[in-house]
Amino acid sequence: MDQVTWACELAGRLLAEPLPRRWAHSQGVAARAESIAYVFGDDAGTLIAAAWLHDIGYAPTVADTGFHPLDGARYLRELGADPRICSLVAHHSCAAIEARNRGLADVLEAEFEPVGGVLSDALTFCDMTTTPDGKPTEVEDRLAEILSRYGDGHLVAESIREASPCIVDAAVKVTELIEAR
Repeated sequence: MDQVTWACELAGRLLAEPLPRRWAHSQGVAARAESIAYVFGDDAGTLIAAAWLHDIGYAPTVADTGFHPLDGARYLRELGADPRICSLVAHHSCAAIEARNRGLADVLEAEFEPVGGVLSDALTFCDMTTTPDGKPTEVEDRLAEILSRYGDGHLVAESIREASPCIVDAAVKVTELIEAR
């Protein structure tokens, strides 16, 4: 079984029943990744697999620390997943900022080296241009939705507010890359 099929099936098993809206989001993120995969050559499968798996840390059977990027990446590592996919999940959508705000930055960095570059930007783009219901959206609208959902003063909202320039920059880079092809 190839890594994309494996990722899709695993994410479905973990998210579809207990978290149907999160599953819809993950399906949309994966669809977005599939739509831009042609730009990433040999890394296309890695991007699509990470898109399917990026939010599995929310699954009740996976959640441990309450920080879904770290929980998901640890779970994937335990299953023997590709280390790059684990790192993409661990650091998706500028997660290092929220990790710092949760007091988990040292743990995140020690366990998972950031992939960085355009592949990481692409996963952020796919995540942050997909609504919670799996529909395409603009990055600014997605950021506003997250801020509204969590509300002022919430750790996630404050982390997203701080990460917004990083997220927007990633989206701009990927959009320019797509338009250049």
